[in-house]
Amino acid sequence: MDNLIFSLNAMMPLFFLMVVGMVLRRTDVVDTETANGMNKFVFTIGIPVLLFNDLATADLSDMWDPGFIGFCFVATLAGIALSYVVSLPYRKTGYQGEFVQAAYRSSASLLAIGVMQNIYGTAGLASLMVIGAVPLYNVMAVVILVAMRPGQATGSSTSLGRTVRGVLTNPIIIGIVAGLLWALLRIPMPTMVGKTVGSIADAATPVGFIAMGVLFDARKAFAVRGPAVLATAMKLVVLAALALPLAVALGYRDQALVAVLVMMGSATTLSAFVMAGNMGHDGTLTSSVVMLSTLLSAFTLTGWLWLLKTLALI
Repeated sequence: MDNLIFSLNAMMPLFFLMVVGMVLRRTDVVDTETANGMNKFVFTIGIPVLLFNDLATADLSDMWDPGFIGFCFVATLAGIALSYVVSLPYRKTGYQGEFVQAAYRSSASLLAIGVMQNIYGTAGLASLMVIGAVPLYNVMAVVILVAMRPGQATGSSTSLGRTVRGVLTNPIIIGIVAGLLWALLRIPMPTMVGKTVGSIADAATPVGFIAMGVLFDARKAFAVRGPAVLATAMKLVVLAALALPLAVALGYRDQALVAVLVMMGSATTLSAFVMAGNMGHDGTLTSSVVMLSTLLSAFTLTGWLWLLKTLALI
């Protein structure tokens, strides 16, 4: 029951922020043009600053475990590859790129530290999981969304050049690189700068979820309900079901298993919707998966935690 309450407290406020956005649109308080501006702010400033802040303030030497970081990297890469294979029936649609990204990209940095602190009283291995998975999440998301942009021919030198340019100039990638360099060089964060960066980072999630609620179109979402349900099932059940037994076989227990669970089985991150909408995609499928997975993850994550606890693995 405690795990259920914690999961509900972690995820339902995000779902309610989307509902607030829907209400604001229905009451004409916020229109789609304003929401698009909010979305652009979150993409170009909010999420890059959030990721920079997470990495720049992390102690990369804390509980350093290259093997675990490598496992997180490889498991994430395998999840991306599987998501791509499952997306192949949608390759002639305009939303294959959205499907791939929504099916693998978790709210790892948002949930991991909170879940770990709730269970163990410390963030523990969560920061190592973030280092192993989150940069790869974002780099591959940029590659996928640029390479699979609707109406774009793939395989040409122009397409390859556009993909490389899109990766190098993407604000989220810049935020990740800047955060890693800041942490590795151990640059001190002045208090005034830290508070400013923290305030912007704190604003990214609520502004982004409200904007997504404003832009959510139920009629379009209903048209892609099949792919949305499949991507949600991949995100909350399939990837975790494949990764957790492998982690157990490799000897990971307790904090490491919880970190792997959040990495592979938490809700699709808001960043997926923000990036899709700002990189030439419709965003409807992504917003549907974010909404479904956010709503359902409180129950699926609790179920996974109960199973791991019952098997005396955590």
